[in-house]
Amino acid sequence: MELILVIIILAFLFEAMDSAGGMGFGTCLSPLLLVFGYDPLQVVPNILISETISGFVNSFFDHEFKNVQFSFRPLNDTTKIALLIACFGCLAIFSSIMISYFTIQFPTFFIKIYVANLIFLIGIIGLLRFKLGKTNNIGYNPKVLIAFSALAGFNKGIGGGGYGPVITLGQIYAGVYEKSATAIGSLAEAIVSLTGIFTFFLISMAGVNVDLILLPSIFTGGFFAALFAPYWVRVFPNKFWRYFIPIYACILGTILLFQLF
Repeated sequence: MELILVIIILAFLFEAMDSAGGMGFGTCLSPLLLVFGYDPLQVVPNILISETISGFVNSFFDHEFKNVQFSFRPLNDTTKIALLIACFGCLAIFSSIMISYFTIQFPTFFIKIYVANLIFLIGIIGLLRFKLGKTNNIGYNPKVLIAFSALAGFNKGIGGGGYGPVITLGQIYAGVYEKSATAIGSLAEAIVSLTGIFTFFLISMAGVNVDLILLPSIFTGGFFAALFAPYWVRVFPNKFWRYFIPIYACILGTILLFQLF
């Protein structure tokens, strides 16, 4: 029960960070749960379910608080960017889950190594992306978004994290305004995570043992954070999250590597 309470609190904090800084929930929580000793099949599907719901909730409140404006009739530019990112992310997450957990079935040790190196690299990218955000003056480039969305979706399928920081960085590099990039990423991530859930459902029907024991804890913390986080994005500066999350990622990646070896 104590561990469950800790996971609820961590899920709440990391979801709040995710909404404020564009990274934090899957990127930080997934490797931490692996450090706690859980297997990827106990972590990744539960994070995807939680992020599907919290991502849609985030997007709704981001729209309500005017952090970003989504429009489907007619499609505005913001919505087009989100759907473009989601489309290629869905293809990537389907492929990575099928390869990692069904066709090849990578060993848990291999997946943990990938996640550890990924989280460390993301920490470095997270520290660098703010300089990029200040100096980037190039026009909108959708080809850049396609490449980054495919990479982000692939990361999401293998380890449950590594989506937010990659896609936020990609949007900034492609010429999307940084504050809008966070909100757009939330909607795209929800759609991509939903595709990931569907893929895990397919492989579970084929005999892969998907464990949902952590779902109530992860969902509870993430859902309540999603209700409040868009308001925090609007009224509080995010400089703390900008530096705390990448530094945390570097430290956690190092810890996981030491634990494995």
